[in-house]
Amino acid sequence: MRDEDFMRMALELAELGRGFVSPNPMVGAVIVKGKRVVGVGYHRRYGEEHAEVRAIRDAGDSARGATMYVTLEPHNFHGHQPPCTEAILEAGIARVVVGALDPNPKVRGGGVRRLREAGVEVVVGVLEEEVRRQNEIFFTFHERGRPFVALKLALTADGRIADRWGRSRWITSEAARERVHLMRSYHDAILVGAGTVRADDPLLTVRHVFTERQPLRVVLSRSGKLPCDARVFGGDAPTLLLSVREPECRPEGVEIIPFSGAFAEALEILRERGITSVLVEGGREVATTLLTEGPLDRIHLFIAPKFLGGDFGPLAKALPVGEALKFSVESAEVVGEDVLMELVADG
Repeated sequence: MRDEDFMRMALELAELGRGFVSPNPMVGAVIVKGKRVVGVGYHRRYGEEHAEVRAIRDAGDSARGATMYVTLEPHNFHGHQPPCTEAILEAGIARVVVGALDPNPKVRGGGVRRLREAGVEVVVGVLEEEVRRQNEIFFTFHERGRPFVALKLALTADGRIADRWGRSRWITSEAARERVHLMRSYHDAILVGAGTVRADDPLLTVRHVFTERQPLRVVLSRSGKLPCDARVFGGDAPTLLLSVREPECRPEGVEIIPFSGAFAEALEILRERGITSVLVEGGREVATTLLTEGPLDRIHLFIAPKFLGGDFGPLAKALPVGEALKFSVESAEVVGEDVLMELVADG
């Protein structure tokens, strides 16, 4: 087997940590000796042992003189866990193949440098594109200095997000709605505009799938006019209200912060709180802002085989053909009765 084959195994292991390791990245490690896998590990939960340490423990004495394949550069500083570089050196690993350098300034290049200085052969960049895609949230947060932004849209086949009376329950099938709960579990925060709260009264929590934590619920409001008994203000998940004007009510337990109304400012407030990713679920005004002004990294586009007619499209303004917003299609699959298209921003 080639280096790429073992790195794919490490990527598959890393994926098992999705939804459990934030704000850390997903990382997988495979230890190979004589073309035989002798140890595997992945980062299971935030605060727990890293992939490299788990793989070394799994390999035992067989780690000495072996090759380690790890999706992301081993860290070389004391944090919640001791440096993985030291564990690698103590185990006697002779060669380390790294998928990508860690974008975190506290790590980037330091782990590779420490291993090379100690005489370990290090190869960097094997399946780097796949590693970056898997950890797009982590790379965006550290390279662009803001949370990763994903937009969930549910449209009919004729491009409507609601009927002529503004009603949107339910455009998509139950299977699609369950997939959304899985998406929520992968993000640090779920964001909607005040219009969605007034129209749909969403709870915005993760249900139907297992999660060890509820994402932060974020509501953007310009007028401050929100129902005091809205479901988003209750339940077992925290809520942050960003309001341009003084809210008409101040629900108990809800943090309220004044802001200018600019989405970039909202992201900065979330970044300062350590939020690495935001799933935006509506409404039309917020979607229009993201689609036309950004920043927007990914769109989860559900298309239902229904036709409603009317004027309720996802954009609040019309664009000429020459200015159409363009995204790349990463994948498409059937989910229940609907089609889910994964769109990524070009560049």
